[in-house]
Amino acid sequence: MSLIHASSLPDVVIPEVSITDHVFATAGEYPDRLAVSDGHGNEYTFAQLERAARSFAGGLAERGIGPGSCIALMAPNLPQYPVVFHGVATAGATLTTINPTYGPGEVRHQLHDAGADLLVTIGMFVDVAREAIEGTDVTEIITIDAVEGTTPFADYLGEPIDQVVVDVRDHVMVLPYSSGTTGLPKGVMLTHYNLVANICQMEHVLVYTDDEVGLSALPFFHIYGMQVLMNGMLANGVTVLTMPRFDMQEALQLVQDHRVTRFFAVPPMVLGLAQAPIVDDYDLSSVKQVFSGAAPLTVELQEACAARINCEVVQGFGMTELSPVTHCTPEGRNKPGTSGVAVSNVESRIVDPETGEDQPVGERGELWVRGPMVMKGYLNNEQATADTIDADGWLHTGDVAIVDDEGYFSIVDRIKELIKYNGFQVPPAELEGLIVTHPKVLDVAVIGVPDDAAGELPKAFVQVVPGEQLTLEELQAFVGEHLVSYKQIRLMETIEAIPKSASGKILRRELRDR
Repeated sequence: MSLIHASSLPDVVIPEVSITDHVFATAGEYPDRLAVSDGHGNEYTFAQLERAARSFAGGLAERGIGPGSCIALMAPNLPQYPVVFHGVATAGATLTTINPTYGPGEVRHQLHDAGADLLVTIGMFVDVAREAIEGTDVTEIITIDAVEGTTPFADYLGEPIDQVVVDVRDHVMVLPYSSGTTGLPKGVMLTHYNLVANICQMEHVLVYTDDEVGLSALPFFHIYGMQVLMNGMLANGVTVLTMPRFDMQEALQLVQDHRVTRFFAVPPMVLGLAQAPIVDDYDLSSVKQVFSGAAPLTVELQEACAARINCEVVQGFGMTELSPVTHCTPEGRNKPGTSGVAVSNVESRIVDPETGEDQPVGERGELWVRGPMVMKGYLNNEQATADTIDADGWLHTGDVAIVDDEGYFSIVDRIKELIKYNGFQVPPAELEGLIVTHPKVLDVAVIGVPDDAAGELPKAFVQVVPGEQLTLEELQAFVGEHLVSYKQIRLMETIEAIPKSASGKILRRELRDR
């Protein structure tokens, strides 16, 4: 018999509308309020943002781009990001969001796998974009900043249109990429309904008031930035203050100058707020909450940050496959060290992965969740989907959790292979597949090693070809030629043989115990 933990928060009604219609549902009440700004003059009011998005949708529709089309967006956080996102959504097409620091090979893989037809980017990444589209279905590069030799974004602004009719429960609106519990990055199929549902589910944990401003340094291509920051704040009438990349001094200046009320973070940023001397040089009195996600915070760090800047520091749990938040801390109900309680409309279980038996309060087990935010599945990968979502709709997170007698969940371990470095996903399989091609490497295994600042550091155990020697610097140079910097190996140890099971599976626990 299963032991299902229902949310202690009230259920919410989820409207059957597109993500764009939901985000702008109340925008007419404050058309002149600043919706999104980079803090330096590049900005839109709510009325301007909605019109720009629907104008981009009109331009796409005029060119026959709609349901069945896929557009890729490779850009840092900037005010035009939600214009593209909601333009694509309104046109009834699908958007795949790409990390702009990826190399050409990584971009090409995603373009090809997602079946992208167009690529929207900025001048800084045009050279990578041109190389990446070779051999893909992408026929045109559109640049937001109108770089010569590409199509200017302004050329795609047509007559504004209303939402193209789609089945919001079935139509895949966005395809972010995630490694899930194992393997290489996969396209996560999220529908309009998934996205709308999770914004609604946060209603009782992120309670906004008028005239709030949220700092948005976490990337919009990642589900946390996309949904909790960009869409979640816009849907609640909050001004989204964008940063193309996080810099502590610039972030503190923006908080001070724009009276930021919400500081969205990952653990390394929380560490900086707690310890960096420069924090004392700025007025952070407007901040009412620091919200951390992507990896667990320790009790000590959470309390140290709260004391340093005199505001509530809370954390939540989520996954790309969950649109993304399933557990979060309601304001005024903080329990440091936990990821909070299940958000509205979420069911949870704590299950022994070996026996399949539900675990009682206080016992460890894999966290399973069910609800309207669970993805449709992985693109073109039925097996990975079946391995992640069971026949009863439970998504197996791959994270080990404990629930206490008050319904607070804590993430205490991971059974999935995925490494979390500074909040980013680092799939061991991708690194292993690359490193084994090095001429000095006979075999390799990659694991995550706990680190207070980064969360985990990718460490390679390398079986070197007999008679050869390999240094960490050589390995890093090799990896750096092919993969984005956060996927870099940080530690290396040579080993006589990689421990494996009879079926050939790497015994990572043995490596962790060394």
